Amino acid sequence: MKKIVIAEDNSVFLLLIKLRLEKEGYQLFIAEDGKKAIELIEANDPDLILTDIMMDFVNGLEVISHVRNVLKKQTPIIVFSASGQEEMVIKAFDLGANDFMGKPLSPNELLIRVKRTL
Repeated sequence: MKKIVIAEDNSVFLLLIKLRLEKEGYQLFIAEDGKKAIELIEANDPDLILTDIMMDFVNGLEVISHVRNVLKKQTPIIVFSASGQEEMVIKAFDLGANDFMGKPLSPNELLIRVKRTL
């Protein structure tokens, strides 16, 4: 079973993607902020990381940086971002993100990208 860490602070959006991915049989670890996401990544060594860029405490960019520079892992990372955050998205790719999806996003499109990445 493939393991996915999801870092997302919007509970409605989180519920949507959680249901869609669980239905496909993925094991999910949920973090409401980047600090918890890093803890879950270190504890569970996921096959994929999905992270929002804008979160409290530790943001998505810091999560990417931690995975690539501190943990030295090449785990695939897909980032989410609301529109108008182009600079953040470019930074995310510079730090080592593999894919990007603008919000609001379709759970079905997310599923396609997750399958393609894994």
